Amino acid sequence: MNSIKENTTDLETLRNDIVIKQKKGLPFICASVVIWLSILIVIMLDLPQEKENLFVFCCSCPLLPISWLIGKVLKVDIFDKSNPLGDVGFLFTCNQFLYLLIVMWVFSAVPDKMVMVYAMVFGAHLLPYSWLYKSLSYRIFAIAIPVVSLSVGCVFPAISVAGTLLIIEVIFVGALFVEVHKLNSYGQQTLYER
Repeated sequence: MNSIKENTTDLETLRNDIVIKQKKGLPFICASVVIWLSILIVIMLDLPQEKENLFVFCCSCPLLPISWLIGKVLKVDIFDKSNPLGDVGFLFTCNQFLYLLIVMWVFSAVPDKMVMVYAMVFGAHLLPYSWLYKSLSYRIFAIAIPVVSLSVGCVFPAISVAGTLLIIEVIFVGALFVEVHKLNSYGQQTLYER
């Protein structure tokens, strides 16, 4: 029984460490604002549907370098390997690559809905980070993004989905800044506990 309690304590220590060191993944969420702005710009170019969708996919390619640059500004080493839970975070990200197969199918089957499905996949893949970063914001936005994307995307064109996602991501960044600020101001007691 004591070993289970010790392992739980060790896991909580690792989670607290990654929350602080990675600032709850803030560099990646800040980078997603740039990505969704890029997607919005691509859609505004009014390209043929196939080219537009292809360029929308390309907009995500610079996520890592943008996150790295933002991490430098925020003093976050996004490649820090000192915490084994960093590998868990990477695994959480990899699930999005599997879901992108669905987006690729939509690319050819229902091309005018690709941005909507892409937004849903993006939002849904954030849910495990609510546990990793002890973040209520991740939990709320991981559920809200797919629901809002579906609602907007079923009624309005892709430009509305991209614009809505851009606004949501800006709000998400603000919510995470508040969480990180509370963490810095009050210490680990402000970490979200279930």
